[in-house]
Amino acid sequence: MCRRSGLVGLLLLASCLSLSVPSDAWAQRKPVHYFHRADLPPGTVGKGQLLRGGPLAGYFQPVRIQTPEGALISLAAEGSFQPPVTTVVQAGMQIGCVYRFKVGNIPGHPNAEVFPSIEVINRLHPPAGQAAHYPIPIDVTQDELEMAIRGAYVTRVIYLEHPDRAYPIPQEGNQQRYFDVSEATDPLQVADELGRPMAILRMGSRTAEVDPLTGQLPFETPPLMLFPQLDFGESVRPGEPAEPSDPTALRTVPGSPALPNAVGQPALNQVDSPSRRTVLEAYRANIPRIALPPNGFTSGGDRATLRR
Repeated sequence: MCRRSGLVGLLLLASCLSLSVPSDAWAQRKPVHYFHRADLPPGTVGKGQLLRGGPLAGYFQPVRIQTPEGALISLAAEGSFQPPVTTVVQAGMQIGCVYRFKVGNIPGHPNAEVFPSIEVINRLHPPAGQAAHYPIPIDVTQDELEMAIRGAYVTRVIYLEHPDRAYPIPQEGNQQRYFDVSEATDPLQVADELGRPMAILRMGSRTAEVDPLTGQLPFETPPLMLFPQLDFGESVRPGEPAEPSDPTALRTVPGSPALPNAVGQPALNQVDSPSRRTVLEAYRANIPRIALPPNGFTSGGDRATLRR
């Protein structure tokens, strides 16, 4: 009787152990449940990031906005649009806030104005005192402005691309690389699969009218921190040349081959839509390895944007 009881107990123990050991097939399945989407109301994703903690709250992440040559940029601050700046402006923006700006004097459309918004959802970790040298660059292209003028809605998700998943494409000139994804694809999720999402740019045909009673804009204007206009090629330390950081343009056209996403997912084809577009746009980070958090990112990684 004792032997039979011991044998039964041994079999039960073996059964429990076999159930507790995951199979190889199960170990390979790593589902990720995304709580946020790029089409959520502006500010939702950034505020969700703040709830996760870390050195995010109160940090002014430098952002560099560039428009077509000759266009004017006016940042919204203190309840009104500030005096316009030509083509390029750089400012520090807090994570979780929604920053709006106006683009006027658009080439070919001198009387039109577009009012994009930027939501910063993460930050870079540059060397101390060098934050202004490592902004998140956001290029507002001529065709995007024209799409917004025609009534289309454009969404960009800028992300820091993992160096192991960067596209092996040479950089040419000073134009950022980007590619379109379909309307059915969530650009925030694709950006998360390829790297670390940093900011979301949204623009459409809506205008920002000043309240005639208060003389203020009808939306919140969070605090800004202006930075000097620095080139990406400036050295990180005196006497040390920075790595080349000229972004390149990578854009698919209708009928072109699909772009692989380098993470085992289906390739991303461009889907041209008259009312909506999403694009992936890449740029080089140029931050020393010691300055990055321990999350697997190294220097020379690319930042990219998804536009829809």
